[in-house]
Amino acid sequence: MIVDVHAHTPTHRDTVPDDERQVYTSWRNDRPVVTTNTWAEYDEAMAAADVSIVFNIAVDDPLAATGLPYLPERCNDNTIEFVRDNPAKRIGFLSVNPTAPGALEEADRCREQGLVGVKLGPNYQNFDPLGEPALAFYDYCQQHALPILFHSGASPIREAPLRYTYPLVTDEIALRYPELRIVMAHMGHPWSRETVVTIRKHPHVYADVSSIYLRPWVLYQSLINAVEWGAAGKLLLGSDFPIANTGEAIAGLRTVNDMLEGTKLPRVPDEVIDGIIHADALGALGLKVPQ
Repeated sequence: MIVDVHAHTPTHRDTVPDDERQVYTSWRNDRPVVTTNTWAEYDEAMAAADVSIVFNIAVDDPLAATGLPYLPERCNDNTIEFVRDNPAKRIGFLSVNPTAPGALEEADRCREQGLVGVKLGPNYQNFDPLGEPALAFYDYCQQHALPILFHSGASPIREAPLRYTYPLVTDEIALRYPELRIVMAHMGHPWSRETVVTIRKHPHVYADVSSIYLRPWVLYQSLINAVEWGAAGKLLLGSDFPIANTGEAIAGLRTVNDMLEGTKLPRVPDEVIDGIIHADALGALGLKVPQ
């Protein structure tokens, strides 16, 4: 089974009006990124995946913070409705700001509506990931077996503090909540070494490879770090839709050794790439295969 663990909820059920279309030319080096997408366009982008994990991020101004123009009050409801449309192929994660009033009540509501994990971006949501409200929320997630996918590493958003997404922050969280299942997005790019030593030591901490294939040297460094530290089995497939799609993610991973021709640099074994593409992501996160 191929599971794409990192995709953002599409912004429009049907056609995107021209005056609502959002395009970013600097998010990728090879083509613009369109962040306003329909449900059908999402399905096309996820065609190479058997199942995808999908979410929004709970922020006050989604367009400014994430490039996705959804109504903040509809953050989780958009995901709930989207997952219900095709529950056999989509798994929904909720998002809250742990410092916001009613965060736990909203998490309870979303759990009742079928969302089974959490997406957090402390840099975008502007909360201290080691502050008391955040720690209380992690305790809640551990009690209710809700895996958390954290944004880790760099962001093009100027106002997003890098210190909140440095990978060693996750080590602090995992030490306090050893049964909490965590995914570190983007392998914490560009800090893949720090990410690898973190996922290596914690049984329930993983990393996804979303977006790292857009930068060939970052891709190679990240995967060879995982190989050399014996942590390649902790890597999960992700596309970071709408920045990319699952097929692009798979094809990008397979290019990791292309630059090595004529060098003596060590290769990333083919079986490592296959292991990422076919990783048992749902088992790792304690999630059921959707029916």
